[in-house]
Amino acid sequence: MDVLAAPADRHKGWYLSLMAPNTKGPTFAWLDPSRLYCNSQALADCVKDLLSPFQSDTIDLVAGIDAMGFILGASVATTLGKGFLAVRKAGHLCVATQNQNYIDYSGREKTMEVRLDVLKPGMKVLLVDQWIETGGTMKAAIQLVENFGASVAGVATVAIENTEGGKWIKENYKFSHCIPEELQSQIDRKALDSFKSFN
Repeated sequence: MDVLAAPADRHKGWYLSLMAPNTKGPTFAWLDPSRLYCNSQALADCVKDLLSPFQSDTIDLVAGIDAMGFILGASVATTLGKGFLAVRKAGHLCVATQNQNYIDYSGREKTMEVRLDVLKPGMKVLLVDQWIETGGTMKAAIQLVENFGASVAGVATVAIENTEGGKWIKENYKFSHCIPEELQSQIDRKALDSFKSFN
């Protein structure tokens, strides 16, 4: 499929066929969803699907997680007509910040940060990232939001793997993702039988 083309029949999740498999080895993620962002219709349909469960919910702000969550998060915020807060890797903001340590999907210890002058008690925040593997990164973002007294309106991501952390997020927060139920087991074992499964 041409990366910039959109099919006439755009069923839910059609854009997932644009994801690209890892060709660089085990130090990289096993699948790259970012190619779907190159197709304007794919990105718009992905955002629409992610927002579907939240249509009647109050959302005051969208927060996207560094770095790929910035693309989806900014698109979600624009669609909702809401502001966007960048949840950054530590050391990138030149203003006062609140930090949160976590262990990412690769097992490395990291720190994320947000600026101090945006999140307020009672604010409802939709957290957006590209993918949830172990859940460590998203859990840290949730802690940052809640430490300010704000509440997490939900979690939106292309995929949530059914790891211990992924299940914890699904059990404790409203969530949305784009993976059809019949493909979830393939996502969980990090091996798609065929990328044609998405068509």
